[in-house]
Amino acid sequence: MIQSMTGYGKASAVFHNKKVVVEIRSLNSKQLDLSMKVASLYREREMEFRSMVQKALQRGKVDFTLSVEALAASSATHINAGVVRSYFEQADEIRKQLGMVQLDQQATSAAILLQTILRMPDSISVAEEEVGEEELTEVSRVVAEAIENFVSFRQQEGESLYRVFSEKVANIRALLQSVEPYEKERTNRIRQDLINKLEQLPVDYDKNRLEQEMIYYIEKLDVNEEKHRLENHLNYFEETMNAPMDAGGAGKKLGFIAQEMGREINTLGSKSNQAEMQRIVVRMKDELEQIKEQVLNVL
Repeated sequence: MIQSMTGYGKASAVFHNKKVVVEIRSLNSKQLDLSMKVASLYREREMEFRSMVQKALQRGKVDFTLSVEALAASSATHINAGVVRSYFEQADEIRKQLGMVQLDQQATSAAILLQTILRMPDSISVAEEEVGEEELTEVSRVVAEAIENFVSFRQQEGESLYRVFSEKVANIRALLQSVEPYEKERTNRIRQDLINKLEQLPVDYDKNRLEQEMIYYIEKLDVNEEKHRLENHLNYFEETMNAPMDAGGAGKKLGFIAQEMGREINTLGSKSNQAEMQRIVVRMKDELEQIKEQVLNVL
């Protein structure tokens, strides 16, 4: 069964007064484009987490975030006074260059500036504690759970895509079958039109030779081969959708099949030589275009 390339998965756990949260998001991409943001506490396991994600996700533009939130009120945090002072002095120097009011004369402005500086990088730090093997194992479990939830989301989205594809393939097949009565009518009309035009000319012609030429001409306009190939492509598309997921996914293969379907539909249109058949071909192209748009989202 096919899966969607877009997805979302989240998992969390509380361990040693910390809440660990893992989130995974993905969008369409031809290859696996993985962006990792791992809290510094667990940076040593980043390669392990990366390997877990790569093995399970295969393709897509993936954003992986592992964050940690301290739950205990007594977290070992402190203000880096030297860093804050440096930021403040730099801001005061810029103030002088711009000719602005002195900061110590504007207490409100100074307070706002201090609040801003405290949000700057390295202004506040958290004393990192040693992480034990038991905690790292728990974090790995949370990562695995997030991946599992993510894959489940992809499968649900894949079921929606499967229904869309099944409907569109059925529509193209029905349109293909509706070509047949017009095809027979078209052959008789082409033959009669040629005879009528020749009879209007003030010349004699060899009727046997005419029959041979008409057979050759009508054979070149025959669309049975295109219809047969298109039917095979429709069957192959459905077989690929229903096949078990392999390491490469089904998206690229379905895209190739859709391209081949388009070639046969285009040839069918160029040979139709009849308004009714051309209208049917246009409708088939519309159904196929919707398939192509959604195939880009298949893993």
